[in-house]
Amino acid sequence: MTRRFDAIIVGAGQAGPPLADRLTKAGQTVALMERKFLGGTYVNTGCMPTMTLVASARAAHVARRAADFGVLITGDVGIDMAKVKSRADTVIAHAREGVRAWLDGMDRCMVIEGHARFDDAHTLRVGDDLLTSPQIFLNVGARATVPDMPGLGAIPYLTNTSILALDRVPAHLLIIGGSYIGLEYAQTHRRFGARVTVVERGPRLIGREDEDVSAEVRSILEGEGIDIRTGVVSITFAGSGESITVSLDGDPVACSHVLIAVGRTPNTRDLGLDRAGVSVDTRGYITVDDELATSVPGIWALGDCNGRGAFTHTAYNDYEIIAANLLDGERRRLSDRVSGYALYIDPPLGRIGITEAEARTRGKPYLIAKRPMTHVGRAVERDETLGFMKVVVDAGTRAILGAAILGCEGDEAIHGFIDMMSVGATATQLQRTVPIHPTVSELLPTLIGDARAPAE
Repeated sequence: MTRRFDAIIVGAGQAGPPLADRLTKAGQTVALMERKFLGGTYVNTGCMPTMTLVASARAAHVARRAADFGVLITGDVGIDMAKVKSRADTVIAHAREGVRAWLDGMDRCMVIEGHARFDDAHTLRVGDDLLTSPQIFLNVGARATVPDMPGLGAIPYLTNTSILALDRVPAHLLIIGGSYIGLEYAQTHRRFGARVTVVERGPRLIGREDEDVSAEVRSILEGEGIDIRTGVVSITFAGSGESITVSLDGDPVACSHVLIAVGRTPNTRDLGLDRAGVSVDTRGYITVDDELATSVPGIWALGDCNGRGAFTHTAYNDYEIIAANLLDGERRRLSDRVSGYALYIDPPLGRIGITEAEARTRGKPYLIAKRPMTHVGRAVERDETLGFMKVVVDAGTRAILGAAILGCEGDEAIHGFIDMMSVGATATQLQRTVPIHPTVSELLPTLIGDARAPAE
């Protein structure tokens, strides 16, 4: 027997449940399939648990610095890792329960637990059940990439998922990958008390950022006692349990735990996409057009699996685009999106638009401005003056091309740039705004005023 629905959604991440809500409120019957946990990466293994750990680590860091602020704490600052884990587990559980209650409260929505695979372009199989619909939305997310490295399969390595199960502080955590996930866990566990080594094959950390941003991030992390190795060509593993040896270009490093954080892989290989005729790229990401439609009419892909944004906020925006186009008669497009992101070390890095290096390759005149956080009153008052802010402006049109704020509240202050870029406002218009004092954002107009042509 085949059950028929007006729409089928595969995956209950950040795009799936809100889309089910809109579709059911429009009178459609919806089947939402999830093979593991409701809430997707964000709730279960991504930002929500990670930021919970980051918050615990920051509390420990601030407590250790209490005397700098005239606050006296007697005795050492200790870490109860079991309680830290329990707190993260509770946050995850409450979020899952919230998603479940939301879905259960939707009229005409059926939640089906199980692994969905295509039988054809309009039919999905879950176990022995067949479901069909003229509209299918894929929101299947991504998982940690595990590279083929000598000896890796013989050791008990961790990923961003399994590291959440730790209820003891690692003696020595060695992280393969010097990008966003790896660096967040590096600082977090260093602040918990672990010895931490970060290994990056590239010449520098977070290679997509400008060199000055990369260098400052490295300085911040090394200042907290994190060992960073870049430009490592050969990496091999040996050992068992919590006695592991990692050879870095022939230099043996003993550690207790290894975290693999070298990227993400879309969860698309076992969906039967070939039977539906859905095209994927060489990395397995589902190819979509500017309105998130796949190569097959009636099938859309949202979130991490489409390779058009690897963030919770871009996944949610994918839902907004599809809902607006299908239900509201609009014509919203991916190419209209101005999307920022952040690196959640402390202090955080907020980013939007192109880098200075990318501006240089455009071949058009541009302006650049940079200001250290030591010149930001809010940062000075908090004694959090590491980092800087910078902006790139088109010299002719005065359009804001990109910005980076690495410093106190950089993840919040960057929204001043995001908002202006989203509405097409110029740097001149931002320069004439009057932000609130004392904030980090109040320096944005001043920063714009400093914009000059780069030195030759």
